[in-house]
Amino acid sequence: MFKFVMPEVIFGSGSIHQVGESCARLGARNVLIVTDKGVIDAGWATYAEKSCREAGLSSIIYANVSINPTASEAEECAQRYLEHECDALIGIGGGSAIDTAKAAAILATNGGHLRDYEGVDRISKPLPPLVMVSTTAGSGSEVSQFSIIVDTERQIKMTIVSKSLVPDIAIIDPDVLATKSARLTASTGLDVLTHAIESFVSVAATPLTDVHAKNALKLSTQFLRPSVASRYNKEAKEMMAMASLHAGLAFSNAILGAVHAMAHTIGGRYPFLHGDINAVLLPHVMEFNALAAPVKFKEMAELMGEDVRTLCTVAASEKAIHHVRKLAVDIGAPLTLSEMGFEESAIPAISEIALLDACMITNPRDISAEEVTLLLRRAL
Repeated sequence: MFKFVMPEVIFGSGSIHQVGESCARLGARNVLIVTDKGVIDAGWATYAEKSCREAGLSSIIYANVSINPTASEAEECAQRYLEHECDALIGIGGGSAIDTAKAAAILATNGGHLRDYEGVDRISKPLPPLVMVSTTAGSGSEVSQFSIIVDTERQIKMTIVSKSLVPDIAIIDPDVLATKSARLTASTGLDVLTHAIESFVSVAATPLTDVHAKNALKLSTQFLRPSVASRYNKEAKEMMAMASLHAGLAFSNAILGAVHAMAHTIGGRYPFLHGDINAVLLPHVMEFNALAAPVKFKEMAELMGEDVRTLCTVAASEKAIHHVRKLAVDIGAPLTLSEMGFEESAIPAISEIALLDACMITNPRDISAEEVTLLLRRAL
């Protein structure tokens, strides 16, 4: 027995123009748009405002969102929502803006501190309507039941998981990806690949999540390179947007693994791009986890386009791991934690805290603090 949760999905070129009508269908009249400076500079927040006006809605903007959003930003956003008597939220951006919108929705309706909701299924009161517009092929937050927010006091990323956080409507418009730099395209694309791989081998994977994980894996390894190479390659952008959608649906339901557990912990201490941390950790964790899921690792290699027909599962797993390393090199992703500014002295604390992350529960292989330490040292 298993369950599968997802929002209404609107996918396709120009779909960003449906954001206002989508909110109106949910009964909204006064909407808070949660975004960031980059999205505003690219003009997409203006599109959302115009769409709201055309649908007869009032709207205001909250844009004080950092790349690793904090609890204080979510609290400030919730206060803005309440002060202006809003009745729905639009999150427009990458995972940072969307997760902030979700966290603000929790606080606006349930009160308290975000720490009260850390973990699984701790939200008791219904949230306001949520319409999420993804501007990166990466986080998958627009379709997920996750919100990841930094607790600056504890220097950790809180993982909040609840069906309540699944947006009512997710809008994925490949056209918006043309404004993203090659650097951000690479980072977010490797997040997609990590979502696909970790959800595929998760202990909570199901036949339905496997369908989405495999599609995401195949599409991302085929189209991430051309998407990084040219912001005007419409086919690559559309396929990476689709890969991100598939990966989001997969990990929202199958959860993730050790890569994300460690990445969340590192991201709570360092202002690194989440996808960059994943890019460095992924091949090392794959090496560790291959023992637990050899058949799936062989299938993974096949989906990447590797010829493994005559290979044993061990050799096929090595092909998959090599493919991921080669992809990171080709698109210019960071290859070590130290080149990003990570300090070896942080490893002991991060090794302990990472074990407490909700994503570690579904890692396919049991892992200890000592083994996390070893993986982090290898990633240096």
